[in-house]
Amino acid sequence: MDPDTSKKDSWKTFLLLSYQSLGVVYGDLGISPLYVFKSTFADDIHHSETNEEIFGVLSFVFWTLTLVPLFKYVFVVLRADDNGEGGTFALYSLICRHAKVSLLPNRQVADEALSTYKLEHPPEQKNSSRVKMVLEKYKLLHTALLILVLLGTCMVIGDGLLTPAISVFSAVSGLELSMSKEHHQYAVIPITCFILVCLFALQHYGTHRVGFFFAPVVLIWLLCISALGIYNIFQWNPRVYQALSPYYMFKFLKKTGKDGWMSLGGILLCITGSEAMFADLGHFSYTAIQIAFTFLVYPALILAYMGQAAYLSMHHDNSSQIGFYVSVPGVLEIQFKTWLILVHSLGEAVRWPVLIIAILASVVGSQAIISGTFSIINQSQSLGCFPRVKVVHTSDKIHGQIYIPEINWILMILCIAVTIGFRDTKHMGNASGLALMAVMLVTTCLTSLVIILCWHKPPIVALSFLLFFGFIELLYFSASLTKFREGAWLPILLALFLMTIMYVWHYATIKKYEFDLHNKVSLEWLLALGPSLGISRVPGIGLVFTDLTSGIPANFSRFVTNLPAFHRVLVFVCVKSVPVPYVPPAERYLVGRVGPATHRSYRCIVRYGYRDVHQDIDSFESELVGRLADFIRYDWVRTNGTDSCIEDDGSRSVASSGECRLTVIGNVAFSGTPAYEMEESLQPASVSLGFPTVESITDVIEMEPISGTKRRVRFAIDDESETEMDTRSDTDMQLQEELEELLAAQQSGTAFILGHSHVRAKQGSSLVKRLAINVGYNFLRRNCRGADVALKVPPASLLEVGMVYIV
Repeated sequence: MDPDTSKKDSWKTFLLLSYQSLGVVYGDLGISPLYVFKSTFADDIHHSETNEEIFGVLSFVFWTLTLVPLFKYVFVVLRADDNGEGGTFALYSLICRHAKVSLLPNRQVADEALSTYKLEHPPEQKNSSRVKMVLEKYKLLHTALLILVLLGTCMVIGDGLLTPAISVFSAVSGLELSMSKEHHQYAVIPITCFILVCLFALQHYGTHRVGFFFAPVVLIWLLCISALGIYNIFQWNPRVYQALSPYYMFKFLKKTGKDGWMSLGGILLCITGSEAMFADLGHFSYTAIQIAFTFLVYPALILAYMGQAAYLSMHHDNSSQIGFYVSVPGVLEIQFKTWLILVHSLGEAVRWPVLIIAILASVVGSQAIISGTFSIINQSQSLGCFPRVKVVHTSDKIHGQIYIPEINWILMILCIAVTIGFRDTKHMGNASGLALMAVMLVTTCLTSLVIILCWHKPPIVALSFLLFFGFIELLYFSASLTKFREGAWLPILLALFLMTIMYVWHYATIKKYEFDLHNKVSLEWLLALGPSLGISRVPGIGLVFTDLTSGIPANFSRFVTNLPAFHRVLVFVCVKSVPVPYVPPAERYLVGRVGPATHRSYRCIVRYGYRDVHQDIDSFESELVGRLADFIRYDWVRTNGTDSCIEDDGSRSVASSGECRLTVIGNVAFSGTPAYEMEESLQPASVSLGFPTVESITDVIEMEPISGTKRRVRFAIDDESETEMDTRSDTDMQLQEELEELLAAQQSGTAFILGHSHVRAKQGSSLVKRLAINVGYNFLRRNCRGADVALKVPPASLLEVGMVYIV
């Protein structure tokens, strides 16, 4: 292909993605002009004849938009992506992969061979290594890092509650200029609540069904506010551009003092939605988001704010009605008696389309933050930091579009409660502003760690980034805190409540894993089970779900003790999360034997990233059996009829215990049993399969968790001696027998064996721990989705084993 043509197509793709990103990423940020000036001038400061207040606010808005979304996010934070994914968990995932600070319990060296587990290795600075050593040494810092991430997560959820309320309410507030005050106060609240109910009621259909008009709505809105801004600048005050000078910020603070500092809680709303640029990075690309913001969104917002300031600088008699809609042409020009009827008609003609577009844009912005809330709760759940909830995937084609019914209805109720309870933009803005700045502070802190640990820059660079942007955000955060009694208490209360739930759930999950680890059963015990002990093997496949990646779980020993029988084919299944956004399907299944081949016991570790879609149980069952069949074929070829590695649990820790070689099994179609030769490779290598008839070939990678060695295996058809032919024939018979037993077991049915746990704090535990475990965790466990519901296990196939965990 011609390089010029390829480059042209590439730019077309970027421009298309930039256009599409408008509806998903910039809806929230784009509607901020609706309420920024109104929130800023709500109480603390007042519009005066000198215009120092309005010009000072404009200067603050301009420099805040320039420094935070443009410099911080577009040029720095968006580069800290995790395989193209952004957000709080993406930063945490990057840090966990470059430093051993993760609190996820069942980590394996084999996870580091995932293609998405890529690490950048530029020359590491000595000081960077020192920071890494300090972080890895103290477990308290691991916990502090997790709490920081949970804080950011809770504030994003809080933003998902507050943004729809303030956005829709501000848009509908435009009706106040079309009706009397008495009618207005009885109309805006019901209309806002009705729109919010409709918005949340339509969530189960998925964004993709209505998303096609999101980008046009936001594009029309941005062009609309740009046109209004340009009109107001030239119509009322062309010299308003002078207010962009930082001098007006100092002049503003000098005149207003403490009141001006407190008003920053309204100004910071101009950057609401900036975090969405980073959080939604996975849906688009760095270049697309950069182009859309730099060349369209940023100029449109600046023009909109300049236009409002220009209008207000010439209108001081309506200081009690400062807001977006008063600057719409034709609203106040009706004071000229000669043109009263004509101008009023023109004003109505302009105002109503703007009102409708504003309401649509507010709905689009709300939809983006609601979808983001669903996504971050799903990520929290996958990392064991949130109680299990039902996750519905609304699109088969678009990855990551999900709907969580419980969260959706809770958000709807709370949104309506906030709208009815606060009833004004001021209190909603105070609450939303504090949540916004808390998320940004968390992002700044995590990005500083990424600069040191992942980019290997000198600590002075990370410190400069932290101090510069941290100072700006702390200034706004402190201003928000002063509004604690005027609405800012809500996100703080919500964050404390959610963090308590998330930390208690995570703490209990870790303690349960440690209990399982210390009470697992030896392999010798499993191999000794047989007819001599009164144990029988029944037809079918038994899938024993466990969090352990090695050893026999205690719930299985309890099962066999109470019911002296288990299935002819036994599979210990561990569904685990790894600190990557996605695990390629061909690398998801890690399969190995438990005991000799004649025992028909296997271990299967199913790995998911924090943004992965978990499979439906029907497809999971059939795919698992297919992976087992592929592994059996591969294992018999690899071992050439000899027993493969046997698990050795012993009494050692997971980090040092011997482990049967686990093999990554992708979509491989095996036929024939050729000879093979193995050669060592120092580089990560795949297995090349050279069978006589191969329908489809993908990579199979052998993992040895202890040494991490990879081997390249090249199969070839060579001349064989008669003895080798006999051995091959015997191997083929055993292979065929094992596959036939697997097929027969599948036809007999599959049983899902899950633990039904009750957790209690051990004697002598502190009062806080007893409350957290005995009361908090057990309440959450009883009232959230069970593991069987989360896995969608058919009730007829479910076997639950009761277990009491003393932690």
